[in-house]
Amino acid sequence: MTPPSSAAAAPKSSKRKVVNSWSPEQSAELYGVESWGHGFFGINRKGHVTVRLEDDETTKEVALFEVIEGLRDRGTHLPVLLRFRDLLHSRIAEINESFRKAIKDTSYRGEYRGVYPIKVNQQRQVIEEIAEFGKRYHYGLEAGSKPELIAALAHMHDPEAYIICNGYKDEEFIDLALHSQKMGLRIMLVLEMPSELELILERSRRIGVLPNLGVRIRLSTRGSGHWQDSAGDKSVFGLNAAQVIGVVDHLKDAGYLGCLKMLHYHQGSQIPNIAAIREGATEAVRMYCDLVKEGAPMGVLDIGGGMAVDYDGSHTNFHSSCNYSVAEYCTDIIEVVSQICDKAGVAHPNLISESGRAVVAYYSALVFNILDVTSAQTSESEPAVPKNAPQNLGNLIDVNKTLSKKNLQESFNDAVYYRDQMRAQFFYGSATLRERGLAEAWFWHILTRISKLIDQLDDIPEDLRELSSTLVDFYYGNFSLFQSLPDSWAIDQLFPVMPIHRLDEKPRHRAVLADITCDCDGKIDRFIDKEDVAKILPLHELKPDEPYYVAVFLVGAYQETLGDLHNLLGDTNVVGVHLEKGKPVYTHEVEGDTVADVLTYVEFDPKELVSKFRNFAEKAVTDGRISPRERREILDLYRAGLAGYTYFESYQTPGPDDGRRPRWYPPFMHRLHSTGLEIVGRFAHGQGHRRSQPSCFY
Repeated sequence: MTPPSSAAAAPKSSKRKVVNSWSPEQSAELYGVESWGHGFFGINRKGHVTVRLEDDETTKEVALFEVIEGLRDRGTHLPVLLRFRDLLHSRIAEINESFRKAIKDTSYRGEYRGVYPIKVNQQRQVIEEIAEFGKRYHYGLEAGSKPELIAALAHMHDPEAYIICNGYKDEEFIDLALHSQKMGLRIMLVLEMPSELELILERSRRIGVLPNLGVRIRLSTRGSGHWQDSAGDKSVFGLNAAQVIGVVDHLKDAGYLGCLKMLHYHQGSQIPNIAAIREGATEAVRMYCDLVKEGAPMGVLDIGGGMAVDYDGSHTNFHSSCNYSVAEYCTDIIEVVSQICDKAGVAHPNLISESGRAVVAYYSALVFNILDVTSAQTSESEPAVPKNAPQNLGNLIDVNKTLSKKNLQESFNDAVYYRDQMRAQFFYGSATLRERGLAEAWFWHILTRISKLIDQLDDIPEDLRELSSTLVDFYYGNFSLFQSLPDSWAIDQLFPVMPIHRLDEKPRHRAVLADITCDCDGKIDRFIDKEDVAKILPLHELKPDEPYYVAVFLVGAYQETLGDLHNLLGDTNVVGVHLEKGKPVYTHEVEGDTVADVLTYVEFDPKELVSKFRNFAEKAVTDGRISPRERREILDLYRAGLAGYTYFESYQTPGPDDGRRPRWYPPFMHRLHSTGLEIVGRFAHGQGHRRSQPSCFY
């Protein structure tokens, strides 16, 4: 605002400053934007939250309020999930450049190759953006399920980037990976359990390709934070030391030890403490060095995920924060690996990390409008004093008269006691509804006064600390907690939450956010705070006929699909079972999702996926990597995977009859006729059952 030029205007300007003494800088401090925003988010002079977007030529701070208003003008209704691809690119670049710098500064003699774990956010836009922008870094993908592998194979064709295959694997999964390796992709099949080894070797002999094997170890070192049990003896994934030695001996006996090229470990998600990361890396590198001494070629160390996001901006080892930067994380990993390898006389391995949360968390923000507010039962003005008031009501009025900073605890205790006595009198018919109502009004008036006096105390009595969380307003937001923020509901994950406008005004209301699900759990009542977990969110008073927008930030990791399509594992088959005449009867059979179904849910077009993969396979034929017959076989496998169940399934490829058990042939050959859908080739000897898919998918 331009300062007034006349002396007469000065008093008016001074008065305005007193009335509106709040600044955007104070809002930035209140909501911690500068701490958790990582330079991506800020507040402009108008009091609007901004996001830093950039293209090849310019960088601009874009106001989210203007974005939302523009969407409204175009007919887009709230809530809306905003995705910022520029932030995705920035995070990929930051992680890769930080590792490159650490490698250069320490004269490390290996390379870094990052991979993105698809399970963290499987949306098509995310995968396409990572595959495209990541080319400059040979940035790969990690697939933990067959649907994820199928998505990866359609988009990741860089021969220098890794595709890491984790999770449980059936024959179809393994065959897809091995055929893709034969076509020139850098596939790593990671052993999650010892029983997978023989199956992988058997399929590799059949296809005629030596597999690139990795082994996932189960660290005895635990992580830290919410997911600290992802490592350690209680971990459900990975092989312990005895099992790793068993795999080495098996490979030696079978003549396949040369296939063991990677050690992989995963210490957990969102590890807040850098000391735990160093400790886990130390154990893993020692095991890596010993595997080299056992005769395995190795060459690759996959440190998994775990790089944390500072959700609350406190820069501590609190579970919603982290006490290290990306640069420090990279430097410490390089330092640990190089020191231990040098001491053991082992060549420095190429490093892979599987950071997912750290890559995509900043990518998305959920914006919704506030529909209504239910104010706390506060009362600053004194209620009426009735004639012939019941004794307990009179006692409440006396508590209000004697209330002071010196007797807050005593006054609070007395107010609760007399309020409860009035409720009991009403219950037994000794007080009227009007008398009870007056008692409640006086009670909340006393609590309102106590709440204000508490703010003036240096030492707050313990019983009164919870009072502030009682006197809150409920702001009803146009969103579903369970659909959009499942981590907030399920594991008490803290996300930055704040209004995106009016930040040049002081927020005077102490709020809790409620969604529109009519579920008692459908609320957000835990908020970020640099020192503790806050139980209220400061918000502004609603203005008539004006929208009020609130955003939840850093929701790009897991929230878009978690609880719905985690790992792209869709709905399971459903069978009802009941008893009739002493025998179990199976009814209401509902088939589960196919891979094509779940890929469609996250915006992939199965027909387009097949087309992309077909073109890639044809190029492999042209380059002489595979034969035309092998091209047909791999395409059949790809189509069969699309038509198959998303969960583990028994699978046998079609081929010459070996005289043993019947084979089930995947149901991917379909034709459309005017009379309906005709299914051809669903079974070839034996029986099997899956929902049919229109031929246009293939």
